[in-house]
Amino acid sequence: MAKLTAAARKKLPKSSFVEKGARKYPIPDAAHARDALARSSGKSEHAAVVAAVRRKFPKIKIGKSK
Repeated sequence: MAKLTAAARKKLPKSSFVEKGARKYPIPDAAHARDALARSSGKSEHAAVVAAVRRKFPKIKIGKSK
C-alpha cells in the first residue's frame, strides 16, 4: 500500500473518505479501501465502509464477516 502522508491526506477531496465530515477512512485507491475494510471490522461504521468501497471499487470482493 502506498504511504499516505498527512500533507497528501489533507489534499484529498471529501469524496475520497467514507466519513466525509470527520474525514475518516480514506479510500483514494484499492489498497486503502481494503485497509479501511479491515480497520472498521467489528465497529459500528463497518457497514458504511462496506457500502462506500462497493460503490467506488466494485471489483473488490468483500466476504461475509463471521
